Amino acid sequence: MRVLRLDPADDEAIRGCHDVLEAVARADDPAEPPSSLRYFGSEFLGNWDGSPAEIWYAPGEDGFPARGWYKVVFPDLHNRHWAYIDVIVHPARRRAGLGTGLLRHAAGRAAANGRTLFGSAVQESSAGEMWARHLGATIGDPDVRRVQDLRKIPDGTVARLRETAQQAASGYSLVHWTGVTPDDLLDQMAAVQNAMNDAPHPPGIEPHRWDAQLIRERHNPRIARSSRRRHTVAAVRDATGEMAALTVIAVDPDVPEWGHQALTTVTRPHRGHRLGLLVKAAMLDWLAETEPQLERIVTWNAASNQHMIGINDSLGYEVAGRPYRSVELPVASVAPVAGAQS
Repeated sequence: MRVLRLDPADDEAIRGCHDVLEAVARADDPAEPPSSLRYFGSEFLGNWDGSPAEIWYAPGEDGFPARGWYKVVFPDLHNRHWAYIDVIVHPARRRAGLGTGLLRHAAGRAAANGRTLFGSAVQESSAGEMWARHLGATIGDPDVRRVQDLRKIPDGTVARLRETAQQAASGYSLVHWTGVTPDDLLDQMAAVQNAMNDAPHPPGIEPHRWDAQLIRERHNPRIARSSRRRHTVAAVRDATGEMAALTVIAVDPDVPEWGHQALTTVTRPHRGHRLGLLVKAAMLDWLAETEPQLERIVTWNAASNQHMIGINDSLGYEVAGRPYRSVELPVASVAPVAGAQS
């Protein structure tokens, strides 16, 4: 089986891999919002924290630019024994050993980079989960996708929830921006993003630690490269100027009816003031002005994160599709393909 490394300048190969991704979504997970080719090329080829990432694909015949591919990420700041992987096989090319061949190739790349564990996610009760169990993988807790249909929110609901939250959040003001984090907010953004480390996460995962330099050198360039417009609303404590909470929504101009929730978090000293609800409600008001074409927003929650689920329920989010479960698989349990180290 031929496996080629994807060249970011190879538009035909990128389009082929994107076509496979969309075919898989249509076949296996119709609740997943479409991902545009431009977004795939501008952001998916990298990784959210700037860690090195590779995509390798199996070129096809008979009009198939690609039969399948995998993406592997090698964290370089934390969790350096992990390799995070997604294996994607076109529905028309399954059950022929292609996925196993790609995984074996990825094992060679992971071993060459000193990685001992694969991490991934599979849809619950899917062929992917059965394959992972067959390989001896450990299956973790579920993450649940929820979708908010903005067209179904009763008139006055957002205003009522925002007023309720503002009453509990006396002494806090809101700020917002689009695009990269401004220089004067880098330190505060890092502190707020580190608050996400309190959220439920699989055991054995070292929390990611942000600082101003990392946001400036890694996160901001990724935001600038992305084709998606990224909107941020933050709550700031009036007495100290300290950022206490934020929420982020990204919108792809090529799929403008969908919004993607990036994160919502509140720092521990400021919890109990309804700030999570406040920033999310304020975001909806802002999006009504800046993204009036928006129809739906998709988010993911760990099933154990009942506090955020409660906020989302109040805003009209509904479960969409089956949950996904984390996967852990020792790299050594997969026989690597000879020559995959180059």
